[in-house]
Amino acid sequence: MEEFAGKLIAMLPPGPPLYPQDEVGDFSERFLAEEIIREKVLEQTEEEVPHSVAVVVEEFKSPDEYPGRDTLFIRADIYVERPGQKAILIGKGGGKLKTIGKAARMDLERQFGHKVYLDLWVKVRPRWRENETILKRMGLIQ
Repeated sequence: MEEFAGKLIAMLPPGPPLYPQDEVGDFSERFLAEEIIREKVLEQTEEEVPHSVAVVVEEFKSPDEYPGRDTLFIRADIYVERPGQKAILIGKGGGKLKTIGKAARMDLERQFGHKVYLDLWVKVRPRWRENETILKRMGLIQ
């Protein structure tokens, strides 16, 4: 793999870097948080909840932006299409949502380098994947 990467790099034209060395992508921290949470939903529910789940971060308050804070606060909504899917995500006594939240929080803390307070809400939005207004609000289309 290193040999291939070296050959590929040698073929590239010379020029300045397009991004700073410590930047790994052009996506926002909110987007990263949404994807991490969605990943944990899919991992924890396996075949029980189809891929008709979306995550929208409603609040993202980082100690980097708010120096008085020592914890990254993330409030996110998890959208599903049916009440039965919501029940599966919440689980008995909130157990499944707690498991999802714990796994997501651990990855978020690794990703952002801060302790994380994660506030998750599960909401039912029937046929959200077919509604252009909802998709725009979620940031999934422009």
